[in-house]
Amino acid sequence: MSGGAAAGLPANLVVFERGWLSSNNILFVGADETALVDTGYVTHADQTLALAESALGTRPLDRIVNTHLHSDHCGGNAALQRRYPALQTDIPPGEAALVARWDEQALSFLATGQACPRFRFTGLLHPGTECVLGDRPWQVHSAPGHDPHSIILFEPISRTLISADALWENGFGIAFPELAGEPSFGDVAATLDQIESLAPRQVIPGHGRVFDEIDKALATARRRLEGLQRDPRKHARHAIKALMKFKLLEVQSISLDQWQTWLQSASYLGVIRSRFFAEMDSSQLADDILAELISAGAAEKDSSFIRNI
Repeated sequence: MSGGAAAGLPANLVVFERGWLSSNNILFVGADETALVDTGYVTHADQTLALAESALGTRPLDRIVNTHLHSDHCGGNAALQRRYPALQTDIPPGEAALVARWDEQALSFLATGQACPRFRFTGLLHPGTECVLGDRPWQVHSAPGHDPHSIILFEPISRTLISADALWENGFGIAFPELAGEPSFGDVAATLDQIESLAPRQVIPGHGRVFDEIDKALATARRRLEGLQRDPRKHARHAIKALMKFKLLEVQSISLDQWQTWLQSASYLGVIRSRFFAEMDSSQLADDILAELISAGAAEKDSSFIRNI
């Protein structure tokens, strides 16, 4: 957990640094309103709730702000809404209709084989507007690339950026639209340029620690992007591996039959295979990438189960 003052961040802001399965949570405690930016994955919803309650004491949580609607960023929404019935929830506008009718396939949850309990929203975060968090106005900026509807938040006095998955200390999130045949590497590049133009002093990423070596992070991200543009199959293979590792982190241990069921139900894996590895049998591709995880010490397999390490 990172405190505001210790990290050079606004004093009424606290960062709960999570793992890869759950996004970081940023808690704002203002004079009149408390707010939490991103809520992690459903598996860790109880932890998210406990962290918020411990920091808030007797105050309620008034508001959720989601940077984008991937399951590791909004999976705790429903639990927090149950705990705080008056909770306001703001999301980017691009998928509002999908949330309203709860289209899990279009929202990517079913396609990726991940879970997100149904939640409601009460407001929209339109790029080009401001959002008051912790008594300060934060600029809302569009940040497509990793997700076409993602936003990032920038506070110009402290020059703090909440970058979601648009920029990490050592890269950025998978460019998911690119994998489905919708070019988005250019959007990744444009978002990195926009972040550079904002000139933040410190960045709170969606995953990983708060960092202040912005130029270094941008250079790393651009090198990675160039490599992926040269070899889109590498990007696709990494995406499959990441989705597999995410599943193992979620369940920790899974039977071989359950693993096969998950592989078949996560239709996004089939989309990636058909676009980038059409010459390979789907089972062989999955076995090859699982073997890479095992070789890297990230998983183990016996005659009955696959386990996370």
